Amino acid sequence: ADGYYEYVMHECVYSTSDYSDMVYLNSYSFNKVVDVQFNSTVGKYVGYTEEGVKYAENFNKNQALLQQLKAEVDRFCRHNAQSADSAVRDKA
Repeated sequence: ADGYYEYVMHECVYSTSDYSDMVYLNSYSFNKVVDVQFNSTVGKYVGYTEEGVKYAENFNKNQALLQQLKAEVDRFCRHNAQSADSAVRDKA
């Protein structure tokens, strides 16, 4: 199939049961290549392609956006991980 494929992915990554190492990732990809990614541990966007570097520079100028994305670890990630983990544990 010809065409272009662009998508955004929101991920919560952790390996401890207390979620102390939890990281929120927000990635923008084009044709299966990650252009730019926000990492809550780094606290800003990082560009991985020529275009992604430009996007990162622009995104990182918006301090309100960066603060909101840093807060996603607690608002989005921990909340959903706790719900999902308890649902799995309750089945055991």
